[in-house]
Amino acid sequence: MSEELVERSIELPSGELRLLQPRESAELPDSGAVEWAPLAPYWSVLWRSGVALARELDGEPLRGLRVVELGCGLALPSIAAARAGATVLATDGDVEALELLARNTEANGVQVETATIDWKDPGELLARAPFDLVLAADVLYERASVALLLALLPRLGPEAWLADPGRPAADAFMEQAARRWQVEMRVRGVVGIHRLRLA
Repeated sequence: MSEELVERSIELPSGELRLLQPRESAELPDSGAVEWAPLAPYWSVLWRSGVALARELDGEPLRGLRVVELGCGLALPSIAAARAGATVLATDGDVEALELLARNTEANGVQVETATIDWKDPGELLARAPFDLVLAADVLYERASVALLLALLPRLGPEAWLADPGRPAADAFMEQAARRWQVEMRVRGVVGIHRLRLA
């Protein structure tokens, strides 16, 4: 990764996490309307949904659980889960995201396994299932992702936590997910944390 990186500090109840992030993305805070989209790669933005999901995980009894994060980007939830004692697999479609994640896990003293995964071809991911918990933060910004995620989640494990700031595609996803999953929703700022359990 040749571009310049800056370090960010994210406060969690159990202590701070440190993240390296491309400078151009660090200058684009995720504080605008949900329709806002960066010119920088999506994976490189510190999304408020990722921060909210990491805070939701902090302090949870995760030791010994197998956890996977879908579309991890900067992977703050994965790092938080690993710090809580989970065995974590962080996945993304962008190799650069996973290269930076290796540096960020080292900086935070945790281990996270990574895999480049396309939801349209999830064979490698399914071969590692089932997981105890599936995580995803702000992955429903495109309508096409709804059907893919609805098909994939039940094959990965019995429980999933999705963080979303209110994107239109997320509403469509939740409406359909409620037919198969028990859904509990909590709010952290503008972010909804949807806890899904297979009914």
